[in-house]
Amino acid sequence: MAAWTAPSSARKGLLLDAAIAVAVFAGSLALLAAGETEDGDGGVDALEVLVTALTSLPLVAGRRAPLLVFVATALASSALHLIADPIGPPLGPTLALFWVATTGQQSRARTRLTLAVVAAMLAVHAAASGIGRNAFPGTELLFGVLVWSGVWLVGDRSRLRSERMAALEERAERAEREAERERRLAAAEERARIARDLHDSAGHAMNVILVQAGMGRLQSGRDPETAREAFATIEEVARETVSDIDQMVRVLREDGSRERHTYEVEPPPGLASLDGLLDRHRAAGLRVTTATRGERRPLPPGVDRAAYRILQEALTNAARHGNGSAAVELAFGPSRVEIAVTNPLGPGAPGAGGGHGVVGMRERAELLGGSLDAGPRAGRFELRARLPIDGQA
Repeated sequence: MAAWTAPSSARKGLLLDAAIAVAVFAGSLALLAAGETEDGDGGVDALEVLVTALTSLPLVAGRRAPLLVFVATALASSALHLIADPIGPPLGPTLALFWVATTGQQSRARTRLTLAVVAAMLAVHAAASGIGRNAFPGTELLFGVLVWSGVWLVGDRSRLRSERMAALEERAERAEREAERERRLAAAEERARIARDLHDSAGHAMNVILVQAGMGRLQSGRDPETAREAFATIEEVARETVSDIDQMVRVLREDGSRERHTYEVEPPPGLASLDGLLDRHRAAGLRVTTATRGERRPLPPGVDRAAYRILQEALTNAARHGNGSAAVELAFGPSRVEIAVTNPLGPGAPGAGGGHGVVGMRERAELLGGSLDAGPRAGRFELRARLPIDGQA
């Protein structure tokens, strides 16, 4: 399609230039005939028609080589004034000069050279007119300066206006590309955030299911009731995890159109769901004690989600690497909320807090402008997070 469009556009431009050249030729012939009639010379001969054609027909190439066409038509017009006496301004060179002015110049030196060529052609044209009329070309020179100066100014202003419009269009396109790039970056960041939430939620659920499945296997023969409770907990956690995954994966899918990113996704839970989290861990066999200092109040959404995910990961680590107990403390201050989770280390527990879970918790805290310290100390694993409250809930 593009291969056909470019030649078609070029042909249309060439046809338009040819029509303009023919119209200028006809107008120049009319001015020549009027001048010859006024002088009483009798009519227009073949040589005058030929030279008149040379003053106008080169305009077919005027848009591709405007300065060259201007020089050719100006010299031909000067020759015409040597052998004839047309009235009015020379149409061909005047239009060619307009195209010269509308062509963007590359440098000041190029502009000065062009103006020098125009001045030289004006002097040649005025001299030819004076020789043809056998008189000093004062009127012709003044008239030529006024007409060609006006044409140059109009063409130059037209060029500047076109350049401004092109610059504005380019700036608008660049702004649109930047806005699209920002939208894509924001979408990518949101997908990454959702993927991290999905990882945390699924990892927590898998650990709970692992603990409950082990308990159910061990108690299936000795204590069927405890085994049934463990299997019921596995079913509940699995159902919640599948629902969570289904909601988040709908956003992460790439096969929808860009305008369809309007899924109603339930946000990750916050501290309002802390009791349910504690109940699940207690049902899995983890003895959890809680304490709250300060007045508990709603938190900004980002802080609320981060606090919940940090507690979720900390309790999961306590269940996996501890000896069956954990202590949770929440402290609500005027400008921040502090989270502390402490659990005794079980045998074979990692000696440092550098796992992916701790790295993810620290990243969440630091993204909010807070901090997180975690590591073993005196046979216990201690985690303390400080999250600033710098927005409205």
